[in-house]
Amino acid sequence: MRELVVISGKGGTGKTSIVASFAALAQNKVLADCDVDAADLHLVLDPKILSRDIFVGGRDTRILPGHCTACGKCEEICRFDAIFFDGPGNGKVEKTFRIDPIACEGCGVCAYFCVEKAIESKDAQNGEWYISETRHGPMVHAKLFAAQENSGKLVSLVRSEAKRVAKEQGLGLLIVDGSPGIGCPVIASVTGADFVLIVTEPTLSGKHDMERVLELTRHFDVGAAVCVNKFDLNPEMTEMIEASAERAGAKPLGRIRYDSAVTRAQVAGKSVVEFESGGVARDIETLWGAVSRELS
Repeated sequence: MRELVVISGKGGTGKTSIVASFAALAQNKVLADCDVDAADLHLVLDPKILSRDIFVGGRDTRILPGHCTACGKCEEICRFDAIFFDGPGNGKVEKTFRIDPIACEGCGVCAYFCVEKAIESKDAQNGEWYISETRHGPMVHAKLFAAQENSGKLVSLVRSEAKRVAKEQGLGLLIVDGSPGIGCPVIASVTGADFVLIVTEPTLSGKHDMERVLELTRHFDVGAAVCVNKFDLNPEMTEMIEASAERAGAKPLGRIRYDSAVTRAQVAGKSVVEFESGGVARDIETLWGAVSRELS
């Protein structure tokens, strides 16, 4: 099975719109939305959820005031400075200790060393992940709850389940809608992939963000190519971006014009190539042809 990951240096470059069109153009594939912090591929593909599971990415830890004797051992050993002596009294002591859920990393050391067993540490539900069916085939996607961490762990789970689905159904291609930037979810999206397509836009910040992502793909030894979206808004910058990509060892694989049909397609709940046949749709079809050759 071959795995294509589409990423970008920043949000809003058109990455997901391109993935949605690839979903319509590709054959024998499974889709994975690994932008778990702000997943939106489902808005275009309208998936029908077949299974829903919780994601446990960490642990919730809290002090049980009624059992606390205010010995202070937990505060002493907490390396994250997450424990404070300002909890409610309990009849035995005037004040007890309290764990700040924002500062706490859920390591559980305090619960392990509490001789009074006054600290509760349990699995935390940080999100959900789904296996769905779309009009273009199976899709694995997820939602990380607000202010939750371990997005990289959830991305790895989504990729793993998508590969399992592909194997079970005999599908030869995995198309991943990755996260923007260069953080943990992006690293979890690209490591071990066969090919990465970086979508950027013709601005100075777009060039800078693309160069940072290319450094990341080189570090993990993943082959990469670049596509410039809305290239006609600044042709001179487009040429600079493509030259920079080539110097970094990445092929410029395509240019996509600015076209209001993209917005109209989104409003209609369709990918661009489903919505029209010319203009920007033709650009994306040409790009997909180039990507397919790189994957073969």
